[in-house]
Amino acid sequence: MKLPVIIESWKKGSWYLARAPELDFISQGRTPEEARKNLLEVISIQFEEMKNMGTLEEYLQECGFEVKDDELSPQIEIIGFEKSVISVS
Repeated sequence: MKLPVIIESWKKGSWYLARAPELDFISQGRTPEEARKNLLEVISIQFEEMKNMGTLEEYLQECGFEVKDDELSPQIEIIGFEKSVISVS
């Protein structure tokens, strides 16, 4: 499975976040590489748990993937991101 991974860094702090938006998974690390490695570990653990529970295929379908003949094909694609500011009261 090929997924885009977004690496985020912040002005304050020394942590990096790695996100796989299509799967709604996130991890952190002290370097971009560590954050990416941790994300892969999170995905692997979660997929194994869902597989054991029999819910992996359903989860992937909810995330927009089609499972056919043991192959995944994305049915949606993220084509852009927008940074905006909102007020919360």
